[in-house]
Amino acid sequence: MAWNEPGNNGKNNDPWKQGGRDQGPPDLDEVFRNLGKKFGGIFGGGKSSGGSSNGGASAALILVLIVAALVWAFSGFYTIKESERGVVLRFGQYLDEVGPGIHWKPTFIDTVLPVDVTSVRSLRSDGFMLTQDQNLVRVTFEIQYKVSDARLYKFSVVDADSSLHQATDAALRYVIGHSIMDDVLTRGREVVRQNTRQELEGIIEPYKMGIVLVDVNFRDARPPEEVRDAFDDAIKAQEDQERFIQEAQAYAREIEPRARGQVNRVMQEAEAYKQQIVLKAQGEVARFEKLLPEYLAAPKVTRDRMYLETMEQVYSNTSKVLVDVKNGNNIMYLPLDKMLNQGSSGTAQPSGAMPLIPSRSTTDSSSQNRTDSSRGSSTRSGRG
Repeated sequence: MAWNEPGNNGKNNDPWKQGGRDQGPPDLDEVFRNLGKKFGGIFGGGKSSGGSSNGGASAALILVLIVAALVWAFSGFYTIKESERGVVLRFGQYLDEVGPGIHWKPTFIDTVLPVDVTSVRSLRSDGFMLTQDQNLVRVTFEIQYKVSDARLYKFSVVDADSSLHQATDAALRYVIGHSIMDDVLTRGREVVRQNTRQELEGIIEPYKMGIVLVDVNFRDARPPEEVRDAFDDAIKAQEDQERFIQEAQAYAREIEPRARGQVNRVMQEAEAYKQQIVLKAQGEVARFEKLLPEYLAAPKVTRDRMYLETMEQVYSNTSKVLVDVKNGNNIMYLPLDKMLNQGSSGTAQPSGAMPLIPSRSTTDSSSQNRTDSSRGSSTRSGRG
């Protein structure tokens, strides 16, 4: 039995017949007419029927569409900052990447995700970690990075920041696990920092996250609180050791140039003394060679002249004493050098009597005078 045939105890199963009347599908013209009446009432149109009512409804509808189109057009303008790049998605799929400035997109069709590619971001990782020598240490690292590719940063992994944090934890635990505690706490921090950066770069390289590392900083490394005092004492001792070594090296760098200078000075003085002695010897040899012919020609005159020159040189560097022989058995002498010094300084005063010296006999003095006179005459004769 068909659905529109009468049956089933005379009941009509036709869905378009209600109340015993035959109703067909709704008329689209009537539907639009009703909508026009409603919009006409909103914009001031009366309940008049006929062509005037239909015209007002059409004008109102057109006006609404124009306003909606303008709103939609103006809502598509957006601005990308200087430090950002815009990732454009069309219906959720990557379309393009735009730079700084004012741009337009079709609203409800395209979506723009701004990504900061200039600012340096920070990420901190810390926790208790086990070292190679089975010690527990709390390490704090700080990673500084920035976005190098906006598309890879957004779509290469689900969450680039979280992935970088997990990669940092993995790299840090690996490096700490292959280091001893003394290196982590004191002298090996720079090595740990460099190894952590290399390991982290090796981990994130295959994922192409669009991130570049700027710096990796070793913030802190502390032992557990139960043994912290002992480790502080050990660290202080190591720091004192390094300080003493540096002070010793500085002292060595200060003393070494001074010692080298003294060595050079002594060597130069020795060289100068050597040259002086050599030149003096050469001068003596030259003087002797000039004096030899004269000596062969007049031996006595040359000998006397050499004697007088020698005595003159000797007496010029010795003190002089003036002896005055008086009647009696005593004599009084005056120090001429002191008198000359006093006279040159402007305070020449007669010196007092000095201790008396017993005089020699008259015969001795006369014989000495005769000897001196004979020596003087011989000298004069020789020079003549």
